[in-house]
Amino acid sequence: MSKALSLKTLSQDLPAGVVVFLVAIPLCLGISLASGAPPLSGLIAGIVGGLVVSIFSGSSLSVSGPAAGLTVIVLSAVEQLGLSGLFMATVLAGALQLIFGFLRLGKIGAFVPSAVIKGMLAAIGLILILNQIPLALGLSQDSEVSLLNVGALLANLSPVALAIAVVTLGILVSWEKPFMPAVIKRFPAALVAVLVAIAMDRLALSLGLPGALDGGQRISLPGLGGPVDFIGQLQLPVMADLLKPQVYMTAVTLALVASLETLLSLEAVDKIDPLKRHSPPHRELKAQGIGNMVSGMVGGLPITAVIVRSSANVQAGGRTRLASFVHGLLLLCSVAFVAGALEFIPLACLAAVLVHTGYKLARPATILAHYHQGWQRFVPFAVTVVAIMVTNLLEGVIIGFLCGLYFLVRANYHSSVSFTHHDRYALLRFHTDVSFLNRDKVRYYLDEIADGSHLIIDAREAGFIDPDIQEDIDNFVYSSHERDIVVELKQVNGLTASYPALRPSRSSSDSDMAPAA
Repeated sequence: MSKALSLKTLSQDLPAGVVVFLVAIPLCLGISLASGAPPLSGLIAGIVGGLVVSIFSGSSLSVSGPAAGLTVIVLSAVEQLGLSGLFMATVLAGALQLIFGFLRLGKIGAFVPSAVIKGMLAAIGLILILNQIPLALGLSQDSEVSLLNVGALLANLSPVALAIAVVTLGILVSWEKPFMPAVIKRFPAALVAVLVAIAMDRLALSLGLPGALDGGQRISLPGLGGPVDFIGQLQLPVMADLLKPQVYMTAVTLALVASLETLLSLEAVDKIDPLKRHSPPHRELKAQGIGNMVSGMVGGLPITAVIVRSSANVQAGGRTRLASFVHGLLLLCSVAFVAGALEFIPLACLAAVLVHTGYKLARPATILAHYHQGWQRFVPFAVTVVAIMVTNLLEGVIIGFLCGLYFLVRANYHSSVSFTHHDRYALLRFHTDVSFLNRDKVRYYLDEIADGSHLIIDAREAGFIDPDIQEDIDNFVYSSHERDIVVELKQVNGLTASYPALRPSRSSSDSDMAPAA
């Protein structure tokens, strides 16, 4: 399925893999946090994305791992099915993706309106932001304080956690600004933010500042003292979960959304590839399917191709899949040998990283861009966002898709048929294929033809005319002599002919309907 990884570009891929690894650590941990899953599950997903998917993928620069776009689905699955149910759903989703790849369904993303996809991402961004605010304020991960309970939020506010979140956001935002020196930008913003957050936390503890963080406000990876402990903590799916119908629904949702996000990321990465290479989408679905099956089998979160880590790979000078493999290898080594160092990371820092990620998905510029593009794009976008916020991801996307489909049918209805007339001359033109949806309009126009008129029906731009509409045209032509109407057909189902009006004194037999020479 894939050629072996080559070492020819090791000098470029090795440093790029290190950069992607440094970017991936806070994202893997943060996405686990947002998904209601153990931090180890996010790290395992990152490891599988690097070590497994990169072997089978056909993309040179794409990086796979746990994705922010799946947090809503994963969080719901953990609440309804538990971790074992989530892992089984991930395995089944991977199997579905593998089937998608063999069925060559890598183009499915092209059939979903971009407004709906961007609406889905914007809704996920908003949910990410809302879910991370309590952690950014210093609440522990298991806190049940609602975001609407402002009094409880303020009562549990930790000034140190809030300061860490604000500084983290400041670093992430400033790294994207032109005033930041290029030499500083060589260091990944997420890594710098994590190191600064750890330093602030340690300083607050040493000074005994009020509101200093406790153990519940930092990453927890208990019992990871080495490779043996790591292997011992791997969780397997429980076969009994196959009896739960919700597992299958979750698997289908994960497979569809993960496939869409992967294909979108793949397209985006190909556009920024300096060598302008094309990644085969069908093969990528197979690689993601294998990756998700492996991730679910060992207790990892669902994975997709992810644009943030892929972009970091491109910017760091990565050239082949070896960079992604290196990043996965480094993640494995960090978890197996230095997991204790990761427990210094404050949750407020990871929450700020996710708030920043959520803002990128739901930035106001995206909303304004869809508004200025017209109602046919803005309404499906807005409907998708609202529907996901009040229902769930799959139902919201379906509602947004139906809304987009309505505008497509509406546009086709208004633009496929036109009618003009002047005095006794009239022109009925089909600008594209006409279906049963256009039958009422065609009938209306035919009824508008006055007695004694000359009608031209021009279908040269229509590759298909619905049989019901063709029947209406045939009936009109057949009875046209009774109203003294001349009908001229141009490529109506391949027929070009003229039917002269017949006077009442002449025979109205079928032979009179023969086309004029």
